[in-house]
Amino acid sequence: MRLGKVIGRVTLSRTVAGLDGARWLVVNPFNREHFPQGDTSPPGLTREPSLVVYDNLGGGIGDVIGFVEGREAAQPFPVAPPIDAINAALIDHVFHHPR
Repeated sequence: MRLGKVIGRVTLSRTVAGLDGARWLVVNPFNREHFPQGDTSPPGLTREPSLVVYDNLGGGIGDVIGFVEGREAAQPFPVAPPIDAINAALIDHVFHHPR
């Protein structure tokens, strides 16, 4: 699981059957340099490329989420849909104590 900040939403005019009404979030992933001093709400965007994440938990713009990528993203569905990332957790706080 990786962490990232929701920076937008995606609206689709057409969807794959089985994903009608799905929510999609634009997420900017955090990287190692994002928490150098244990900051729990890092400012700005990282240089990591943003990605679109399927959301069934209700994440919103500005939220920090935990997302899973790859084949594991389709595991919660009875029939694997064509998605590459899914929101797995809404993060309240991040505690990081660098050495």
